[in-house]
Amino acid sequence: MSAPSPYAAPGTAPAKRPVLRDRPFRLRTPPVSGVLRPRLLLTGIALAVGTFALFCWGLALGDYPVSLTGVVKALFGAGDEGTLSIVRELRLPRALTGLLVGLAFGVSGAVFQTMTRNPLASPDMIGLTEGAGTAVVAAVVLGWTGGLGLSTLGLLGALATALLVYALAWKGGATGYRIILVGIGVSWICTSATDFLVARGNRFEAQAALGWLVGNLNGRTWGQVDTLAIALVVLLPLSLGLGRWMRTLQLGDDVAAGLGTPVQPVRLALLLTGVGLVAFGTAAAGPVAFVALACPQIALRLAGTSAPPPLVSGLTGAFVVLGADLLAREAIPGTELPVGVVTGALGAPVLLWLLIRVNRAGSGG
Repeated sequence: MSAPSPYAAPGTAPAKRPVLRDRPFRLRTPPVSGVLRPRLLLTGIALAVGTFALFCWGLALGDYPVSLTGVVKALFGAGDEGTLSIVRELRLPRALTGLLVGLAFGVSGAVFQTMTRNPLASPDMIGLTEGAGTAVVAAVVLGWTGGLGLSTLGLLGALATALLVYALAWKGGATGYRIILVGIGVSWICTSATDFLVARGNRFEAQAALGWLVGNLNGRTWGQVDTLAIALVVLLPLSLGLGRWMRTLQLGDDVAAGLGTPVQPVRLALLLTGVGLVAFGTAAAGPVAFVALACPQIALRLAGTSAPPPLVSGLTGAFVVLGADLLAREAIPGTELPVGVVTGALGAPVLLWLLIRVNRAGSGG
């Protein structure tokens, strides 16, 4: 036991260190060093357990109820044929889509907020989801599909919007502040174009377009799950691998460049990675509102870190989407609301709270 400090006031006990303090470590084999963050680790484990519980709960609910034990058995291929068919063929694609979409949106939001050093920067705010929506609505109303599905068109719309925002924000480089300002303007342009197209279409075209625009998990198939899963296998490790450079960007472009970070190539790589995540997520379930904005901020406060942790943000997104889907299915008996309606209702107060905090801190730009 260490002796008390000679500079401590008489009669006062030495300050206690927090139990969950960060601890540096270094291994000889393999030669790895870093910092162990117990609070971040425990937060991730708790979110993973909670997400799995919501995932199983969602599979158990329906016109043909299944016990949680039966759901777990069915996931591992055990149980009677009827339960296996209901759980694995009818309900599992929807639940997996919600899980993967929440994961993609949460990680994407963490990437954008860390890259731009602004808690209000998310795909919802800088026009990416709106660009995807405009592309889909144009295809529905005008019939310009080109042989492509709506999901593919949504993906292309988000990518085209991202490139437009980056090009317009370029002035000897693209700073996070300019990306946000240009993105907000492009977002409103896309929103206006979408509203015009919806007003121009007939009743059935408008209904089909609005059903996708609010974010929906109804009728998801294994094709959408497979595409989104492959995208996450590629993009999630890439976003985590860029984490070290992403943290240096938080210090400002000049400091990051002084530390050896190739600022503009890293920012472009982060932008494309975040866009890819939100584009594939939007293509699978539509623009589920506020998940990419709110979940990184929730994860940051749960984990006690200085910036949104990408993986924990993704787990928070998965938890929120699955929980919102349960509320959407059970809130009004006999009616299944789109999941985006619930996330929008829950996310709007979070947005107002973030705006108040940013205004008080004087960091809103």
